[in-house]
Amino acid sequence: MKENLETGYCQFANHGVRVTLGQKTKLGAYVRAIIQHYTGKQTHLQYTFVSDEFLYEMNVQYLQHDSYTDIITFDLGEQKSPWIIGDIYISIDRVKENARLAKLTFQHELHRVIFHGALHLCGFGDKTPAQAKKMRALEDEWLLKYFEG
Repeated sequence: MKENLETGYCQFANHGVRVTLGQKTKLGAYVRAIIQHYTGKQTHLQYTFVSDEFLYEMNVQYLQHDSYTDIITFDLGEQKSPWIIGDIYISIDRVKENARLAKLTFQHELHRVIFHGALHLCGFGDKTPAQAKKMRALEDEWLLKYFEG
């Protein structure tokens, strides 16, 4: 996808893994629309799909968490900036495992995690049970809209 500095961009890349992600332009525009909806800001986003081990090392190094995770979201923007700027890393191994455990398709779970990262950049958390419940409801809402539209 070509970068547009006026309207922003949302890119998807593989790093050491192979992921087939259809309709990247549509998905990128949808992610940007989610962020626009909650923040009124344009976006510069990079999603990078990685292995469990890669994301585990990032989790230890940058967040001091000694655990595996499906996603790490880095908000790189400044508070008063008119832009949301973020780097989002997703473990494809975790997404596959979580999809299997939840009896969902890989693509469904991958989109859920992609939207999860966007929602983090909008200020939604998931540390408490109440936050996690709200986050899951928002993920479900945006998934339904995406797959229906």
